[in-house]
Amino acid sequence: MNYQRYRRNPVVNFPEREWPNKEIEKAPIWCSVDLRDGNQALIEPMNVDEKMEMFELLLKLGFKEIEIGFPAASQIEFDFLRRLVAEHKIPDDVKVQVLSQCRQELIDRTFEAIQGIKNVVFHIYNSTSTLQRDVVFKMNEDEIVQIAIDGTRMVKEGLAKYDGNLQLEYSPESFSGTEVEFSARICNAVAKEWNHATEAPIIFNLPNTVEMNTPNVYADQIEWVSKHIEDREHCIISIHPHNDRGCGVAATELALLAGADRVEGTLLGNGERTGNVDILTVAYNMFSQGIDPKLHIENINEITEVFERCCKMDVDMRHPYAGKLVFTAFSGSHQDAINKGVSAMAERNSQIWAVPYLPIDPADIGRKYEPVVRINSQSGKGGVAFIMDTVYGYKIPKRMQREFADVIQRISEQEGGEVQPQTIMDAFKKEYLDLRDPFELVFVDIDDNTGNDDTHVALDFKYNGKEYHSEADGNGPIDAVKIAIRQCIPEVDFKVCDYSEHALSTGSHAKAAAYIEMEDARNGNTTFGVGLSSNITRASIRGMFSAINRLAKRARDYV
Repeated sequence: MNYQRYRRNPVVNFPEREWPNKEIEKAPIWCSVDLRDGNQALIEPMNVDEKMEMFELLLKLGFKEIEIGFPAASQIEFDFLRRLVAEHKIPDDVKVQVLSQCRQELIDRTFEAIQGIKNVVFHIYNSTSTLQRDVVFKMNEDEIVQIAIDGTRMVKEGLAKYDGNLQLEYSPESFSGTEVEFSARICNAVAKEWNHATEAPIIFNLPNTVEMNTPNVYADQIEWVSKHIEDREHCIISIHPHNDRGCGVAATELALLAGADRVEGTLLGNGERTGNVDILTVAYNMFSQGIDPKLHIENINEITEVFERCCKMDVDMRHPYAGKLVFTAFSGSHQDAINKGVSAMAERNSQIWAVPYLPIDPADIGRKYEPVVRINSQSGKGGVAFIMDTVYGYKIPKRMQREFADVIQRISEQEGGEVQPQTIMDAFKKEYLDLRDPFELVFVDIDDNTGNDDTHVALDFKYNGKEYHSEADGNGPIDAVKIAIRQCIPEVDFKVCDYSEHALSTGSHAKAAAYIEMEDARNGNTTFGVGLSSNITRASIRGMFSAINRLAKRARDYV
């Protein structure tokens, strides 16, 4: 690790900075560069049909500024742009952005490409960084400024042969590697040459072409230049962050605090090297803070499907908001907290989202609750209870949650990997609902009209395959059934410790679930049983038989 080969990039001496005391309050102007910057970074660039599908997705998402490409440098991009015109695919309220170097033949060809488009952002650029001035262009500052002035003049002259609305955008490329004083100088020179050639405000795009420092330094650069550009009220400060240091989103958010009005980026961060800033992440971050992102991004699954198909790239499972696992919890403590958070919101009838470990409601961006919690060997009782409640409607009592979670953990350890919700439900049926050994309920008739406070039951059941009939009175159905069983099988002795019930569904075919905790008086073992029926009394009796069978199984396993 020969770190001595490297030098720190300079920071801005700017004690007057104001951005640290500000907050993001509104969405910026969004400009998608998926079809240009994103496309040129693909191993296999999009064909025309894929470009069309991506363009239509961007329109659907609500982008009003879309950079199409570099029509003067690529015949495919030129033809695609002309196809958009010929097929009337560009809405009147959408600006198409085209890019060109500051060279006459390229600017002329670009004007040829945009004929017939109502609203265009004509984007010119030249590199201004100290490094590129030295090793690429071998020019001094005055010569670099002249390139920008000449390019601006060429665009201004081209207006005579263009019949649409044109907005100029100028980028001092490699802005983050350029002295802020020189960046302001060249932008002011461009503005002076343009001299309000059209009514639209000029866009000064200040790109983090190569991310070279911490996001706060980029914010300082943006605020410094913004405060030193002349006629600032007639300018739009745009940013174009890349992600070389993995800080593209942070740099964007701090630059917005520093006065940026506009953001150029791509869906899901596709772009050269480590990518462009991910517009979706920035927008969802705003959404999570109660700010309207001004984009229609309610269905992240649709976005990722089109992106993966057109770009031939997979979205990482941990990608913010879009990844398959970002709204999941494998940790038991996380699952328990999510379960309690969702329950608390329901109990309080709260309309404000407040659930631990989930910064937003997955349903708000087209994700579903079912996969929010994923069960594996590291999961706890809260996660299993969450699946049983949200997917199947069973509100398992708290003391029972640990008991059933142990069952699921054993399955996960035996089979390895994740346990699917259906597997959890199958285990629940096997452990609680479908038990028929050694006791099996055959028939029960309950009579509460005995003339006193007792309940009379007539009970038919099997024990180890042998049929029994018994009748008894008790201070309720559960007590009467207990007495009836013991009259036939006296060695069975148990007591009820806890009981709860709830409706499992609504409507004419609604069922009730009953949970009964019972203790074996002979050895002190306790366990839960579960019964299900359209009749709550019958559900409770089935729960008794479930619990008795589980106690019997535990006694056999112990022996």
